[in-house]
Amino acid sequence: MEINNNTSNFIKNIVKEDIDSGKHKEIVTRFPPEPNGYLHIGHAKSIVLNFELADEFKGKTNLRFDDTNPIKEDTEYVESIKDDVKWLGFKWDELYFASDYFEEMYDKAKLLIKKGKAYVCDLTPEEMKEYRGTLTEPGKESPYRNRSVEENLNLFEKMKDGDFKDGEKVLRAKIDMDSPNMNMRDPIIYRISHTNHHNTLNKWCIYPMYDFAHPLEDAIEGITHSICTLEFEDHRPLYDWVVKECEMKSVPRQIEFARLNITNTVMSKRKLKLLVDEKIVDGWDDPRMPTIAGLRRKGYTPESIRNFCRAIGVAKASSLVDSQMLDHFIREDLMPKVPRTMAVLKPLKLIITNYPKDQVEMLDIENNGDNPEAGIRKVPFSSEIYIDQDDFMENPPKKYHRLYLGNEVRLKGAYFVKCNDVIKDEEGNVTEIHCTYDVETKSGSGFTGRKVKGTIHWVDAKMAKKAEFRLYEPLILDDEEGAEGKHFLEQINPNSMEILDGFVEPFMEDAKAQDKFQLVRHGYFNVDEKSNEDKLVLNRIVSLKSSFKL
Repeated sequence: MEINNNTSNFIKNIVKEDIDSGKHKEIVTRFPPEPNGYLHIGHAKSIVLNFELADEFKGKTNLRFDDTNPIKEDTEYVESIKDDVKWLGFKWDELYFASDYFEEMYDKAKLLIKKGKAYVCDLTPEEMKEYRGTLTEPGKESPYRNRSVEENLNLFEKMKDGDFKDGEKVLRAKIDMDSPNMNMRDPIIYRISHTNHHNTLNKWCIYPMYDFAHPLEDAIEGITHSICTLEFEDHRPLYDWVVKECEMKSVPRQIEFARLNITNTVMSKRKLKLLVDEKIVDGWDDPRMPTIAGLRRKGYTPESIRNFCRAIGVAKASSLVDSQMLDHFIREDLMPKVPRTMAVLKPLKLIITNYPKDQVEMLDIENNGDNPEAGIRKVPFSSEIYIDQDDFMENPPKKYHRLYLGNEVRLKGAYFVKCNDVIKDEEGNVTEIHCTYDVETKSGSGFTGRKVKGTIHWVDAKMAKKAEFRLYEPLILDDEEGAEGKHFLEQINPNSMEILDGFVEPFMEDAKAQDKFQLVRHGYFNVDEKSNEDKLVLNRIVSLKSSFKL
């Protein structure tokens, strides 16, 4: 399927108008994650949007870490975010941290105080909530709102010097307690936090709030278009107020778009962190996680994620995207690229009683039937092979075309075999089936005799290599994520991962992490990063087919 890169994009139209009008000579965007967790697929949409928008107009994109809350932030997250952006195929022009600007932000806060636009407030969080009012009732002014400039400067200095405890005082912008926009009712712009910062260590014990820091960061860096998600639309008046009242030379424009929501998918770093902390998953890169690291480990490619992000487009209205749409793009990307091979996930031994016991035949089988240039591989075949348990039934229903007593099928790339007998254990389970083969029916021999309706895959039992297969289902049982902790965790799918021990063709012994294969009839698989010489671990990326229509 072709990706329509000309899909309507209202942000692109805004940027084009700004360039055509001469408002901007060069477009500068930014991707500004907070380093408080790993990036997820929703962030990928923002990355693709910001970087490709700047690229299209020959502009620049900065990677900036909004590290204004040291309690939640960590260097591990900083490095993971860098890796994710690079892996997705993008290169930032400049790398910045919000903490690079702490001194300038502090000076701008003092400027607001001197202009009578900010004050130190002693209200407790509970009192501040009471004073704030509601959506239908105006707020009340803080009793500390009219402190003198000198007193506010002195108190703010003491806040910086560590003379007060966490939460004892805050710095608030003085705007309008009657504003219908709650964000404009004297918002907090600085708080006290005696916490070691990953970048500035213990230099600061006061930290700017996001709504104060972010517009300043954009203005300092000369960002022309500050693209964010819709939840920040009501914050835009405060964004513009900060830029204006702090007398910034550069005036960025904030533009909001609908965030990405995907069925059966957690799109909250807080909830994802809870899954990690509660050990429900095997870390941030667990293949069941919608993190970029998890998608990479599962086997998704950068191309498939970029194409997915382009196809869903950019809009103002929120919508829910079917998770199968992402699967569609990984199939499209892998189908012509990866080699096809055979694997048995639930082994059942098949013995060909009339095949020479000591003979091993090397069969020529195509690596990818859709791509002749992929060539052929040599596959060993002998009197003992494994087939999948699902390809044999003792009492089959009508129209069952695989193996059963008296029936004949083709072994893919090999011969016709007919089932003559079965061996069972004490509990009556079939443990081995005995067949005979027809030497005249070898694939590619030009045989034109009788036909069979079924073809099944197999691996040679004598030379096959052991492998662990991990099959995944959605981690969340339904689309209603739930609001908080307990309810959310109750929706975890207990069957989100199934582990099977089986066999693969011998050439896969040398497979390395991130090598990808199409396992005949089973789907696309990726070699897990935790594979080793003793055990090959394969993650199923996606099944072969889906009912999803793009």
